[in-house]
Amino acid sequence: MGLKLLAGAPNDANRDYVPQGIKGTDMTINENGNNSQVYPARLQECTGVLADGLEDVWYEYVPESYDGSKRVPLVVSNHGGQMNGWAQAVYSSWTMLAEKEGFICVFPNAHSLMMWTIQGMADRVRANPNLVLPIPMDPEDFRDNHDLNFLRALIDHMQKKYRIDAGRIYMQGMSMGHMMTDQFARYYGDILAGAAGSGASAFATQLYTADGALRNWGGPVPTWISHPEKNGMDGPMGDEEAAQRTGRTYWAKVNGVHGRPQIRIVGEDNFAFYAGDKADMVYLDIKNRDHGQALDEAFYYWNYMFSGVHREPDGTLVKDKTVWEPAGDTFSLALTPGCSSAWLHNEVVPMPIAPMWWQKLKYHGLEGGQMVRGEYLCASLRFLAQVFGADYATDEAGLEATVRFPDGRVAKFSRGVIGCLVDDNLHAMYCETLHRGGELLVSVEWFCRFLFHLHVSVCNDVVYVTDHFAELSAFMAQIIREELR
Repeated sequence: MGLKLLAGAPNDANRDYVPQGIKGTDMTINENGNNSQVYPARLQECTGVLADGLEDVWYEYVPESYDGSKRVPLVVSNHGGQMNGWAQAVYSSWTMLAEKEGFICVFPNAHSLMMWTIQGMADRVRANPNLVLPIPMDPEDFRDNHDLNFLRALIDHMQKKYRIDAGRIYMQGMSMGHMMTDQFARYYGDILAGAAGSGASAFATQLYTADGALRNWGGPVPTWISHPEKNGMDGPMGDEEAAQRTGRTYWAKVNGVHGRPQIRIVGEDNFAFYAGDKADMVYLDIKNRDHGQALDEAFYYWNYMFSGVHREPDGTLVKDKTVWEPAGDTFSLALTPGCSSAWLHNEVVPMPIAPMWWQKLKYHGLEGGQMVRGEYLCASLRFLAQVFGADYATDEAGLEATVRFPDGRVAKFSRGVIGCLVDDNLHAMYCETLHRGGELLVSVEWFCRFLFHLHVSVCNDVVYVTDHFAELSAFMAQIIREELR
């Protein structure tokens, strides 16, 4: 029997972060950061003293298929600040996935103030007058951090209560829960076969000592970092980019990541898959998404990463086959102005000349003024012909070009002319053919859309072309620029 989406009762008037009316009902909440499913009937609230003599609360989800006859994976999912465990269950899709894949989920509550005890967080809040949050005080010794101790003890408890595969324990969190997951992985990553988080980033003092050494006791762990494009938790976009880069760089060092990522864009989901000598890393930037987590993220974590990695009893990480292959787009082309390298099929290749922005202007009869009717990235026609396996020839002066495509079509271009002849039929392009540095340049957007019916997305000075619907996000555009330059 396949998965079933239970019909909910939308509460569009809600303005509470976590409305208490959700608990145990069919109420659903949707906003551009968090979306809820109907409260899972099998979600069980538990209380107990597991660490430090303190009573804690957590929520267990055991799928209908579990009968104790075989060991199953365990997923620990940590809620965001000012939330709780049951809210994390309904604001994610782990329980649906647990029914499909047969694993067990547990959703712990932070012990104090609905906020996790995060190293250095109290100091950060005190230093920022715009943050008015109740933050638990962080003890000097991490062994006195009750939330860390509770999560360790909760994993032990779940292993004693159920038949858990010790080699397939995974942790994920949202916002402050992302920070808690990252903190747990730095100290106790050797317990986990994968760690993922959405919507937050660690700061440098949490990741490095004063002399620049890595602050890490848990060793390599497959790591997933999800980021909503409009997250806004680290200030202006430049600061947010720096914070995201800091987290990626840290886990790249721990996991032995080197080389370029494989980039894949599916709709508004922008993936960068990094291979590591010790463990892999994935970065996901979600276009047009505010702070929070998307309802489908659990499926991404599982299908692209968690399903394909486990730990042996000696702690060795072993890669298995994932449900979905973490591979880049089969066809991909990305260019940015002023850079004479292009991103082609997840490799960096040279071009004869750097592309440039060119504006289509309207000025006749405007008394010397002008209006911009479009701006397009113009790139070497010779290079574009090469990308599509076409023959390219020019006249002696290099001002006219004929392109013969593998399917038999013939296209002709001429300097300063906005028209293109395709099999002796004239078609107007977005802008005229340019001539720079001995090369003819045409609009990448027009060339790929009109001649090959490809999808073209433009974001922050990067043009991305692929063979399916894909919307380039701001932070993935930054990664591509860094790779090209």
